[in-house]
Amino acid sequence: MSKTIKLCKGLDIQLQGAAEKKTTVLPLASTYAVSPLDFQGVTPKMLVKVGDAVKAGTPLFFNKNNASVLFTSPVSGTVAAVVRGEKRRILAVEIAADSTIAYEEFATLDVKSATRDQIVELLLKSGLWTLLVQRPYGIIANPADMPKSIFVSAFDSAPLAPDYGYTLAEDKEALQKGFEVLGRLTDGKVHLSYNAEAAAPEFAGVELHAFKGKHPAGNVGVQIHHIDPINKGEKVWTVGYADVAILGRLFLTGKVDMTRTIAVTGSQVAAPAYVKVVAGAKLDSILAGNLVENAHARYISGNALTGRNVGAEGYLGYYANQLTVIPEGDDYEFMGWAMPRFNKFSVSRAYFSWLFPNRKYNLDTNTNGEERAFVVTGLYEKYLPMDIYPMHLLKAIMAGDLDKMEALGIYEVVEEDFALCEFVDPSKIDMQQVIRNGINLMIKEGE
Repeated sequence: MSKTIKLCKGLDIQLQGAAEKKTTVLPLASTYAVSPLDFQGVTPKMLVKVGDAVKAGTPLFFNKNNASVLFTSPVSGTVAAVVRGEKRRILAVEIAADSTIAYEEFATLDVKSATRDQIVELLLKSGLWTLLVQRPYGIIANPADMPKSIFVSAFDSAPLAPDYGYTLAEDKEALQKGFEVLGRLTDGKVHLSYNAEAAAPEFAGVELHAFKGKHPAGNVGVQIHHIDPINKGEKVWTVGYADVAILGRLFLTGKVDMTRTIAVTGSQVAAPAYVKVVAGAKLDSILAGNLVENAHARYISGNALTGRNVGAEGYLGYYANQLTVIPEGDDYEFMGWAMPRFNKFSVSRAYFSWLFPNRKYNLDTNTNGEERAFVVTGLYEKYLPMDIYPMHLLKAIMAGDLDKMEALGIYEVVEEDFALCEFVDPSKIDMQQVIRNGINLMIKEGE
């Protein structure tokens, strides 16, 4: 029986557009993409060129900083384009998909009898090693490392987040196999955290932890902090719950099957629901005919707090289990600051919305103000359920003070852990980017 960890800090943001529990299996999109922007600290080097034929599992590029880490195609087809940005930086590799998926065939290892090196080699060759993310820093794990433990969160507490109990109901066998694989990659424990208000998952080889509280209770970084905090010199790995099933499928079938059931959410979606797609699908194949009339929207791969703005012509991200479409906040209300704003959400009592605690809001992306100086209010500490001083850490990063960054907890956080602080921030600071800048500085100085 797991012990329940209750978090008193946090905030649940009630948005309109939650996904109804019905799933549509979508046909293959015409185009898919793999974007290096979905991975932190990756410098891609191409292995294919435009016109090359690929299968699901064929390497497209590798990481210049670690050539053994491959990034593979989610579908079969032809390389249609290598999209580049400034200084010829690779932004995406686009694949014109076949009508049916042909797969590269990989060995189906017996997890119990195979060596750890054999398991690592298979994950690297298949490109699924990229599902393993290292803490500290939130970067792809180094195959040469041995983590002290591996963490998986079985629930997501972000706005309009998918219900993994629903989306992964048919993947129990793949999940169990995936947890067996993770158990062979560490000498420590595989920790699985779940929502205390839901039924406990039943998997062998994991240590269960129940969490109760508001968002960010579902963030794996918060869970690590309360179960087994990261100290200097230690490394743990994290894997998404749906990604565990993808790992399991590889060892059950010998194929790279990147199929996901994602939640299509947001107030600009006409009928929010779940769809089964292959990762990297173009958004128009997911949203066709399912947007509100005359929608002027922001298209977010992920949730509204931490997802990436990919635009109407963009693609579903590599790790994304959610697609969010909300109003674009580029219209301005004359003297809006003087209005009572019954339909605007605020954590303070500046708006009258506090009188309606259970209301769901149709929020847009407008920050309602420009960046301004930090104000020491103690506000952030109310929403970050970690034993750190968020404002002091942010200021240490801005000052480039490595010693203070270490002392104040830079090893324990990544961008998503500060997303809620950014949401309530009256100073309009891009906190998530500040945290990433600090992490990148730590990586650079540690080389």
